[in-house]
Amino acid sequence: MADDWKAQISSKVTICHGKVCIKGTRVMISVILDCLAEGMTEDEILIDYPSLKKGDVNIAIQYAASLARGERIPIRAES
Repeated sequence: MADDWKAQISSKVTICHGKVCIKGTRVMISVILDCLAEGMTEDEILIDYPSLKKGDVNIAIQYAASLARGERIPIRAES
């Protein structure tokens, strides 16, 4: 599996208190995963969070899968 998705996540101390978000948005990965856990579809999530684009939900899933495998994902917090 390619690691291209890692370039699409970010953490900035000035955005969502440094929580991991989809790059260029204020949508935290945890919010996307919570939506999926509640049974929302990708299309429903994209409607509720218009700053997201197709593929961003998959990025959140890939991030969570990596964490579940115990992988360390270095994300440099930007100021």
